[in-house]
Amino acid sequence: MARDQRRDTRDNRDNFRDNRDAPFRRGRRKRCRFCMDKVDFIDYKSTEILRGFMTDRGKLLPRRVSGNCAKHQRHVTRAIKRARNIALVPFTTQQ
Repeated sequence: MARDQRRDTRDNRDNFRDNRDAPFRRGRRKRCRFCMDKVDFIDYKSTEILRGFMTDRGKLLPRRVSGNCAKHQRHVTRAIKRARNIALVPFTTQQ
């Protein structure tokens, strides 16, 4: 490796350390969509809503990504599993 290339990698490494030492900024906290709308029951037959809480591969989105509270995340999970069992929502995608 030439001397100039080594110097470039060292500079990149230093820049990475500088970025890592920057203060951590938190984004805006996500609010639970169901709590805001005051939803009591999440229906397993409403597949449009349930697909919003799944990845394109068919996996469930975690709470930290979806922004749901624990109570409604449990309801969403249960509804998705029920919808999968009666074939309203696919278990996985075809490859």
